[in-house]
Amino acid sequence: MKEKLQQLALELDGELFFDTTMRTLYATDASAYREIPLAVAIPRSVEDLKKLIHFARAQKTSLIPRTAGTSLAGQVVGDGIVVDVSKHFTKILELNKEEGWVRVEPGVIRDELNMFLKPHGLFFGPETSTANRAMVGGMVGNNSCGSNSVVYRSTREHLLEVKALLSDSSEAEFKELNIDEFHQKCEGNTLEAAIYRTTRSLLSDYNNQEEIRREFPKKSIERRNTGYAVDVLLESAPFTAGSEDFNFCKLIAGSEGTLAFLTEIKLNVVPLPPKETGLLCVHFNSIDESLRANLIALKYRPSASELIDHYILECTKDNIQQRQNRFFVQGDPGAILVVEFVKETREEITEIAKQVEEEMRAAGLGYHFPLLFGADTKKIWTLRKAGLGLLSNLPGDEKAVPVIEDTAVDVEDLPAYIAEFNEILKKYNLYSVHYAHAGSGELHLRPIINLKTEEGNKLFRAIAEEIATLVKKYKGSLSGEHGDGRLRGEFIRQMVGEKNYQLLKEIKKVWDPENIFNPNKIVDTPSMNSMLRYKPGQQTPVFNTVFRYPNQDVLQHAEQCNGSGDCRKTHLSGGTMCPSYMATRNEKDTTRARANILREFLTNSDKLNRFDHEEIKEVMDLCLSCKGCKSECPSNVDMAKLKAEFLQHYYDANGVPFRSKLIANFTQSAKLGALMPGVYNFFVTNSFTGNIIKRFSGFATERSMPTLYKTTLLSWYKKHRKKLATGNGRLAKSARKVYLFCDEFTNYNDTEIGIKAIQLLEKLGYEVEIPKHEESGRTWLSKGLLRTAKMIANKNIELLSPIVTNETPLVGIEPSAILTFRDEYPDLADDELLEASHKLAKNVFQFDEFIAGEIDKGNITREQFTKEKKAIKLHGHCQQKSISSINPMVKVLSFPENYTVSTIPSGCCGMAGSFGYEKEHYEVSMKIGELVLLPTVRQQSEDVIIAAPGTSCRHQIKDGTGRKAKHPVEVLWEAIVK
Repeated sequence: MKEKLQQLALELDGELFFDTTMRTLYATDASAYREIPLAVAIPRSVEDLKKLIHFARAQKTSLIPRTAGTSLAGQVVGDGIVVDVSKHFTKILELNKEEGWVRVEPGVIRDELNMFLKPHGLFFGPETSTANRAMVGGMVGNNSCGSNSVVYRSTREHLLEVKALLSDSSEAEFKELNIDEFHQKCEGNTLEAAIYRTTRSLLSDYNNQEEIRREFPKKSIERRNTGYAVDVLLESAPFTAGSEDFNFCKLIAGSEGTLAFLTEIKLNVVPLPPKETGLLCVHFNSIDESLRANLIALKYRPSASELIDHYILECTKDNIQQRQNRFFVQGDPGAILVVEFVKETREEITEIAKQVEEEMRAAGLGYHFPLLFGADTKKIWTLRKAGLGLLSNLPGDEKAVPVIEDTAVDVEDLPAYIAEFNEILKKYNLYSVHYAHAGSGELHLRPIINLKTEEGNKLFRAIAEEIATLVKKYKGSLSGEHGDGRLRGEFIRQMVGEKNYQLLKEIKKVWDPENIFNPNKIVDTPSMNSMLRYKPGQQTPVFNTVFRYPNQDVLQHAEQCNGSGDCRKTHLSGGTMCPSYMATRNEKDTTRARANILREFLTNSDKLNRFDHEEIKEVMDLCLSCKGCKSECPSNVDMAKLKAEFLQHYYDANGVPFRSKLIANFTQSAKLGALMPGVYNFFVTNSFTGNIIKRFSGFATERSMPTLYKTTLLSWYKKHRKKLATGNGRLAKSARKVYLFCDEFTNYNDTEIGIKAIQLLEKLGYEVEIPKHEESGRTWLSKGLLRTAKMIANKNIELLSPIVTNETPLVGIEPSAILTFRDEYPDLADDELLEASHKLAKNVFQFDEFIAGEIDKGNITREQFTKEKKAIKLHGHCQQKSISSINPMVKVLSFPENYTVSTIPSGCCGMAGSFGYEKEHYEVSMKIGELVLLPTVRQQSEDVIIAAPGTSCRHQIKDGTGRKAKHPVEVLWEAIVK
């Protein structure tokens, strides 16, 4: 087979991978399943798809269509060729505003489609919690919907036409047909004609019609994705008199790529909703109370009614980003119902909310009814949508598993159904998380199970069987929006009856006689507790790691990634994670891929040192250690930490590369260079000698090298202190003492910024002292030399913890250096220093944080700064955005009366310490910079100040645009009244 795959790779315009690494990365999605595929194809054209179909038929293998890979039921897991269309099938082809439709390729991201439509006053209604990376092809495959489905229903209702390749590689177009056109389609010897004829025969049969109407879920359940949607297709001409015209799109939506391969999709689009949105966030003491109140809320025709239960709310307390989003929570509610109203004015929403509150209170339901508008609404929806990832953040091996999380019943049946559901769980001593779409009769329900045990595997199945029986009792749908896939396909026979199940098999057979399109989904599905990510009874060794992983080990931390794919959002959606994916659009360069490769080899390796694998190194290569994932990944997967841990153990087996040693030892080399800074600068800036040095060091010749200042900050500081001591300088006796951390970058390269920081603080009335301390250890951390970083961390904790307090804080200038005290040090410190490290971390501040705090206390006033007008464009540092916030910096820079600050919506600048210097990373580094940051800087007029706190960020801006970016310290120094 390998030779045949090699030949196919030569024939494709796109790419075909069949190496271990790529096959491993595509073995999972966002579900509990794992199966190594034969190969991974990244096609460029329809012709590539036809070649893949021919190959699959000839070799008796299969094709698994895939977009973002966020499926929750194992839809894109299988042993065939995974065909990833997310990279090249991404065009918006045509918009017809008058008729209200848009034509797209399957790889178009839902949110980005709406960004395109918004200037035209239109949008595509159905959404998912993954809408900033979910793609239209996947939404069609799963018949996706979301929180607004009470208004916009599902993708099926908006799917007008598709162009597709059938299983014989012939092209077909499916759209609305009148009765005459339908019968004409039945004529001929093509596969398409056979599909129409068989469908006509099956659905014209009166007995089949009766069986479908008797056994399929209630029509009142909008969210019903049980098998192929023959119940929906039946309600069209020519099978049901007076119904809408026949359209195979009704069947294709929700078919999970098992019938045809879509190449173009035509969607209905609607006018933008009214401009005002209000969220009534009703607090309840119990789930049951919230579900009964939900029926009251629906009487007032909300656009969404979403549940967040106590368990989700608890999870948000420990998530950096979500902690800020739970500002509206009062007390400790058993559940919160988020009821959304969209109207032209806030007054209309306020009046409706008042009526809802009055009726709920009269019924004895709810105790707190906050109504929120504007930016607050986005925070609440972010909180709700983060539920899936947050549930993966449980320490240890017990997880909230996707097993019965997608059941839908008539909304009137929901309170009784959930009550019975929870009684079933009680039998197994289980508790389920409840969240999401109460307004549509569908809650996401996830019991907490350890799938690594034999007992957990059996429990996984037992729960699925019992709940399937309960759903059937209520004539509900086992899948409301996430599809059947590997998880629920086995139970479709039970859900629709034997006769209907055989009918579904006939449909699959006529569409796909060779069974090449995503087999074993919907029909002929294997046992739902087979091919799971975790093998029952699997054993993993004890890992002797350098970092501390509280309440878990390094493998369990990697396993927090559930595959939800938040790291696949693009720069258009904002945020930092994941910069390399934003630049390359390769799955291999996502945080998810890195977690997958670690999980795979730490679980299955036969080596004593399980980190010693080139495959891990290959996938980790483009991780910039930006820390974006630590805050933006809802599961808090800290890939920078995992990468550093991996590198240390990989080096243990393979040795430390010269360049890594050189970068890690930056402080020592800079110290030597500082003896003759002029000579050093001449050699690194001279094009001849500079290029020799770069080539020898493995740096990109296109990149400029940082130079040394004429003196070090420590040398200047000593002279400055002597000057103050002799009375030539002035310092108020009442000045508050502040310790300044003299990081290695400020000491040698950005000395002027350090000098201005000291002068600024003194001008503002503070006594500045640089205490004895070591370097930050940032360069050692970045290159994975953790044992040295650990020694540095321990030494700094010993030196600084006795003197740094709330009254005498430690302030730093370079974010990546000072934030080590908060981020890495507590995970590196020896056990006996752990408490001291946490205490120290609480009193360590970035420069802007300290100034902002003093402003709040009234210790710094506007009168101390100029009234001159200035406009500032600010680029925040990655680690600052992840570990802290850029809000204090915005506050400080806009503190001078006529200074206005706007943030550049950039993620990582692309430099990331040494990453952008390294020759093999230079191109990706510049691509990342060109996404948002560099074009935005070029657009600014010369009188606009470009501000960036990170030394690497300022270097990238200079190399990429020629503009000099200033540290906020410099901006404030220039603004202070001298």
